[in-house]
Formats: sequence, structure tokens, C-alpha cells
Amino acid sequence: MERLAGRIMLSSGFGRTFIAIGAGAVGALAFPPFGFFASLFISFTLLVWLVDGATGNPDGGLWSRGWKTFVIGWLFGFGYFVAGLWWLGNALLLEADEFAWALPLAILGLPACLAIFYGFAVMLANLLWSDGWGRIAALSASFGLIEWLRSFVLTGFPWNTVGFGLMPIPLMMQTSNLIGIFGMSMLAVLIFSAPALLGTKKGMVPGLCIAALAMAFHLGYGLYRLSQPLVADGSALTVRIVQPGIDQSRKMLNADRAEIFKEHLRLSALPPTEGQKRPDVIVWPETSVPFILTQNPDALEEISKTLEDGQILLTGAVRMEDAGAGHAPRYYNSVYAVDSQGQIIGATDKVHLVPFGEYVPFENILRSFGVDNLISLPGGFSPAATREAITLPSGKKLYSFICYEIIFPGEVPDDITTSTAIVNVTNDGWFGNTPGPYQHFQQARVRAVETGIPVIRAANTGISAIIDPLGRIVAGLDYGQKGIIDSTLSGPATGALTADMRHIHFWLLFALLLVCSMIARTGLMKREN
Repeated sequence: MERLAGRIMLSSGFGRTFIAIGAGAVGALAFPPFGFFASLFISFTLLVWLVDGATGNPDGGLWSRGWKTFVIGWLFGFGYFVAGLWWLGNALLLEADEFAWALPLAILGLPACLAIFYGFAVMLANLLWSDGWGRIAALSASFGLIEWLRSFVLTGFPWNTVGFGLMPIPLMMQTSNLIGIFGMSMLAVLIFSAPALLGTKKGMVPGLCIAALAMAFHLGYGLYRLSQPLVADGSALTVRIVQPGIDQSRKMLNADRAEIFKEHLRLSALPPTEGQKRPDVIVWPETSVPFILTQNPDALEEISKTLEDGQILLTGAVRMEDAGAGHAPRYYNSVYAVDSQGQIIGATDKVHLVPFGEYVPFENILRSFGVDNLISLPGGFSPAATREAITLPSGKKLYSFICYEIIFPGEVPDDITTSTAIVNVTNDGWFGNTPGPYQHFQQARVRAVETGIPVIRAANTGISAIIDPLGRIVAGLDYGQKGIIDSTLSGPATGALTADMRHIHFWLLFALLLVCSMIARTGLMKREN
């Protein structure tokens, strides 16, 4: 290990660039559909050695070393995000004649921008870099901070946050309820970077012991939490999820709209699956209704004929709002609640829109260059000001998260623990059978664990599932399957922590790692002097 570490540290030029990009790319194997979390041991071990080589340059001043480590972090991040997000380009190929020119921007441009965050993470860690375990603590703290910033800076995009790499199965998801996904990122870097100490020896014994104890706590807490019973709910909802399996190219054809609507109705009307009660709530995926529902009373009548007395349909649909004389109408990506009389009894709109998918940022400038939305609506979608719950006639409250809203911890309302479930409606058909839908599904599972609330996930082409508050799949349909899921919701998790408590624990862990790295850095400076 020492010889390998020395070669990595002393690498230069193209070889060093290749190692940095490759180290990041290997880390993408930790995420679905692969779930090979051990790949991140390779990634972060190589990253530590690369930074060791940059900070160990006696001829470089603070700025020189800072810039070199920023470049290392950026190259690492570029490989990580290209390998983890290449599938985004699939959405552009559905209308290749119009959007193929943007493929390099999706496959290379977005990763290049996201990699800036990792460049700053490594550069910040370099300020407190030392020659022992302290540098592992510095890298862990800086990645936790930067991943937190990545969740909201420039609208945010916390996809494939490093912490997800340490959570391939429910046993390894439970710690997220204590420290949240950004705390999990610090824990992940702490554990995955530890093997780097084998190559440099300094601080090896305490560093490996700390990493081993952290992993043992992580697994032990998972075992403990999975052993706890869920809160009993005597009036639990029985839910049907409809997964119609409509190919995205077909959804874009106006001629098929009526037939697509009928497919949803047909699946909704099927008898309960064996051993299940009649569903109280039927859930359709994002934008399942292929027209403006409020302008189509015949469609509402068809829904009322399909639903039995007392049943409620939750469906994704486009909602139009009149903006007044002389103004174009506003469109919202919404979820409607429709009762068995065909009446709309509730609606909630998407808050966090997808840039370039649902709206164009800096619209006046970019539209002049011909940049447009992937979704063809005049002016794109408008965002809702706040996230509203849908309250059922029974009094049960459901919070909807439309599409990728589920990946944002900061989007979860403070009163989420008063709700019966989170409803995540999405249409991942844009991305085909690529890693994208599988990664999206994992993040929905972790959100259930973080909040301690069940998740009802309805996806057009999959993956749809009922997820319990501990991240376990109660019932589901894989990608590409057409069908229904009937299941009864569980109650919430026992002793689930609030978002405020997770924030406190995150900052306490950050402060602890920061203090450890500062002490190690101070000790190094004393030895050098």
C-alpha cells in the first residue's frame, strides 16, 4: 500500500488527471442499480493520496496548493457526476431533432458545474490538511458542508449525495434519521477515506479504529431500529398504485391521449388483489391526465363511474389558472384529489420545478438564443409558493412531492409527522431503463427513513412501491412493468426524530470533525516549526 500511495502522490500531468477522474467515476458504482458501496473505498482513498501529493509540495504557497487541490477535487467530481448522471441525456433523445444539440451540456456540462462543489470541498479540506487522521476528519467535514450547500445553491441538485453510497439496503439507511443525508455524507467520507491511512501509516491505528467504530455504530443502529415495531394505525389507508407503463414517446402524441386515459381507468377498476381490501385511495403517476382536467367534465364523469363510493383518486395533472385579462394563463404541475362523485376536493402544486425541463432560468436572455423547455407549454410551468397537504374526507393528511422534489430534504415541511404518508408521483419514462429511475427510487426510500413516514410512490414506467417508514419495500412493481399495487399503509416509525433534531446532530458532527482537524493541523504546524 505504501508503494501505491507513493506513486499516486507523485503522479503528474495526464496520469494524475486520469487517476482523479477515474477515482470519481469508480465511486458511481456505489449507486443503483449497482449498489457496490465498496467502490467508494477506492474513490476516496485515491482522492486522499492525490491531495497528499499536492499539499506536500514544498515549493507551493497557500494559494498554489489551494488551486491545485481545487483542480483535483474538480476532476474527481467531474468523473463522479459524468459516470453517475450520463443518463440525463436520454430525455433529450426523445425529441432529438430539436434537442440533440444540448446532449454535451447534459452529459458533460452539468457534471462540470456540479464538480465545482467538490473542487471547493477539497480546497476547504486542504486548509486544515495534516499528515495523520486529522486530514480524514477535514475531508469529511468539508464534504458534509458542501453537500449541504449543493442542496440549495442555484436552486439545488443534491442527486447522488455521497451519503447515499453508504445506504444500499435498509439496514444501512437508518442512521439518516439521526443525522440526515448530509450528516451521512460526512460519515461516508470518514469511513471510505480511512484505508488511505494504510498507505501513509501516520495516524493509522486511531484513524482505522475511529472508522471501524463509526461503521459498527452505523450497522448497530440499523439493527436496533429495524427491530422496533411501527406505530399501530387502527384506521390505516388501503392504497392502490397504478403503474400504466406508458412509453414517453407515446405520451407525447396527442392522438393517444384518450386511450392513455382509458388505460389508467381500466387498471383502477380492477378487483382487489388477493388478500387485500378495496382501496380507499387510488394513486396515478405524475401528469397522468393528458389534458386540462377542469376543462373536461366528461373525464371527471368517467372517473366518477370508475371509482366506488367513498374512494378517492389522487392523480398527477396539469392545472391551468386564469391570470386575468391581457395575461397568459399560468400552468402548474399538480396533484388533484377527485372523489367518487367526480368532484375535485383538493389540489396541490409543485413547488420546486426542474430547470430547463419545466421552466427556463434567465428566460429573457436564454430564449433569445433559442433555449426552450423540454415540456411544451407556453411559458413553462409556474411554481407554487408553498407546499400544501391534501386532506382526505377521513381527515388523514397526505403531502405530495412531485418528481424530483423527493430528493430535497429541505422541501419537507415541519409538520410532516402529522401526515399519514408522503405521496411521490413521478414520470421517469423520460430517462428509459437507465440508472436514473433506480437512483431516484433509492432517494425516495431514504426520505421515508429520514422522516419516519411511509411513502406511496407512483411512477409511470416504474419503479412504483409502497415504502414503509424504515425504507423497506412493502409491495412494488419494477421498471417497465404494467399493473397495480394494492397494499395497506403502516403507521409511522417508532421514535423518529424531527428535522430540527437532525439539523442539530448534523452541525454537532460537523463541529466535532472540524475541531479534530484543527487540533491535528495545529500539531503539524508545531512540528514543522
